[in-house]
Amino acid sequence: MSTEAKDAAAPAAAAVPLTHIRVLPHPDLCPEGKVFEAKPGRKLVDAMLDNGIEIEHACEKVGACATCHVHVREGAQFLAPADDEEEDQLDDAWGLDAQSRLSCCVKVKGAELVIELPKFTRNHARER
Repeated sequence: MSTEAKDAAAPAAAAVPLTHIRVLPHPDLCPEGKVFEAKPGRKLVDAMLDNGIEIEHACEKVGACATCHVHVREGAQFLAPADDEEEDQLDDAWGLDAQSRLSCCVKVKGAELVIELPKFTRNHARER
C-alpha cells in the first residue's frame, strides 16, 4: 500500500475542542474580567498566567500552599474531583466555599469554565 493510500485510509485525528474560560472581574488581578481558551488537560493556573492573570502560586504550582485558590462557579461537573491532598491544602485557603479549588490541581476540561478569584490570598508577601 502506498503512503498516499495509507494516509487516506487513516482516520483523521479528531481535534480536541478548546475550553472556553471566563474569569470574573477581580479588582487587582483582572478588573475587567478575562475570557480566553485553553487546551484541555492543561493546569488552570498555567492557562491563567499565560493570559495575563498574575495569580499567586507560592509553592511553584505543586499543590502545597493554597495561594492559587479559585472558585469554580460554572463547569465543575467536567473536572476531576479534588483529591485528599488538595482538600487538605484548601483548609488553609481564605474564603473557602463548596466551589473552591486550587488552580494548580485543576486540569482544564469541558466546554466552559467560569472562575472567580478570591478577594484575598493567604500569601501576605508576594515574591517576584
